[in-house]
Amino acid sequence: MNAVATQQGNRIYATGREARLAVRRGEHRGPTAGIAPGYVQGNLAILPKALADDFFRFCHYNPKPCPLLAASEPGDPRLPALGEGIDIRTDIPLYRVWRNGELVAEVPDLKALWRDDLVAFVIGCSFSFEEALIEDGIELRHISCGTNVPMYRTNIPTTPAGPFHGPVVVSMRPLKPADAIRAVQITSRFPSVHGAPLHLAKPEVIGIKDVMKPDYGDAVEVKADEIPVFWACGVTPQSVIAAVRPEFSITHAPGYMLVTDLKNSRLAIL
Repeated sequence: MNAVATQQGNRIYATGREARLAVRRGEHRGPTAGIAPGYVQGNLAILPKALADDFFRFCHYNPKPCPLLAASEPGDPRLPALGEGIDIRTDIPLYRVWRNGELVAEVPDLKALWRDDLVAFVIGCSFSFEEALIEDGIELRHISCGTNVPMYRTNIPTTPAGPFHGPVVVSMRPLKPADAIRAVQITSRFPSVHGAPLHLAKPEVIGIKDVMKPDYGDAVEVKADEIPVFWACGVTPQSVIAAVRPEFSITHAPGYMLVTDLKNSRLAIL
């Protein structure tokens, strides 16, 4: 296994497949930011087949927070479009289990929960464009601090599809104004992983009362010479599930993603 340790003690893997196998063996149980540089990561939503068509339309109507990368066949845990040998039941470090819209458990695998009617949706993740920001010399505080990115529910509505509706969730990165302008330019090239920011500064305008109290992830410092920059986030389906209250659903735990075999460079629009 070709892997090295980061300053925060996580391991960095040479390929997405190596990272997935480490997760499958239980060797990696933490957040996945930065564990396989260059490889696309994805958010997860798993729903019964009866809701799958409506959720597919929901993703189509809301491409900023829910850019769909792939969907499985009912009952099939494989996602060959995203990587060799992917098993969605085992290849994410931490899953969330929901019943009637309530979070009832967090589990390290889905072997005991998998059903023949389940459809897995993998949604683009902002971790993919973070690599491009870092390469441009932009500091990302949650990575330099070894924490999870902060995420917030907003007052921005999604476009409904069937029963699916609810607020957009955003992720936040504090940046100096000049870096924020550059970040807009860079992330605009990655529409399949959320693209350009939804909002800059003044978090109260989008319904965030306190950036130091995220709804998901970990708080990070916003320095006096910085502004908070907010991107649409693939955790949005979790806020939607809380609103729709399906009888059974599964998501990733925020920050704990599926690492694919796709390269981030393939997602960029030149």
